Amino acid sequence: MRLPRLSPAAYRRITLIAAVLLAVIIVTGGAVRITGSGLGCPRWPNCTSGSLVPRNASDGHAMVEFVNRVFTGAVSIVVILAVLGSFLRVPRRRDLIWLSVGLVVGVIVQAVIGGLAVIYELRPEVVMTHFLVSLALLTNAMVLHRRAGEPRAPAEPVVVPQVRLLGRVLLGAAAAVVIIGTIVTSTGPHGGDRKAKRFTLELPQVARAHGAAVIFFLGVALLTLWALRRTRAPVVVQRRLELLFLVSVAQAGIGYYQYFNDIPALAVGFHIAGATAVWAATVAVYQSMFWRPPPAVDQPTERAPAAAREALATA
Repeated sequence: MRLPRLSPAAYRRITLIAAVLLAVIIVTGGAVRITGSGLGCPRWPNCTSGSLVPRNASDGHAMVEFVNRVFTGAVSIVVILAVLGSFLRVPRRRDLIWLSVGLVVGVIVQAVIGGLAVIYELRPEVVMTHFLVSLALLTNAMVLHRRAGEPRAPAEPVVVPQVRLLGRVLLGAAAAVVIIGTIVTSTGPHGGDRKAKRFTLELPQVARAHGAAVIFFLGVALLTLWALRRTRAPVVVQRRLELLFLVSVAQAGIGYYQYFNDIPALAVGFHIAGATAVWAATVAVYQSMFWRPPPAVDQPTERAPAAAREALATA
């Protein structure tokens, strides 16, 4: 039997769907947490003893957790399609196969961590790990989607070395903001269930540490934007960084609002979505600092901007 074949464009659409769903499930997982539904289904993989689904549809917490598990199943299906598609894509590429396999491994790891979170009644360190692995999965999906739209060639920078260094610092600063932010959340009141344990840290102190990390991140973003303009970097890199800065400022505003208003659940939900957006935007900025030129025998579909080439030549 002849297997079906996928065009590069069709496969890239699959990878886009996978990336979007992996971002959405971070937000739905946050909804489980802020509604106190983390133990709505106290068993794993069943919801309750002997039942895969909630026994009572009127049990709101159980339904919220169950819907999130169903959505996780949908994400798993799309991830499997991404792996199968990498084998059916014409031409087949080993780098895309490995990146798609990374998604499957990540989903399996997430399932195990999710089960541990239920078994250990939402211990904060387990829930933190669950969120951070979700961001790692999203990063993998973003890299896969971008690579699926590029030729198989070595990456070439479109910005000067100093800007690339700032891009790496920006990624590190974003990671620090996210990690400290999860510690703040794991110290605060929204643990996913009334019985959930919390870190015994002083909330004002960890919040200040988080705020300091955010200020440093915004400072690096502004410095990077200045360096991009000074070196006449490609417009696409500048626009992505401008978008990142705007999203980050909005995210900081939500953070300050929730802190000074007794941490309302809805604001926490928006903050989780904002953290996902900030991380994805930061990854997108760094990705845009490189491109992969098509083979010399092909007609180029895009060219590195002349200003960027001149800046690199004089760096």
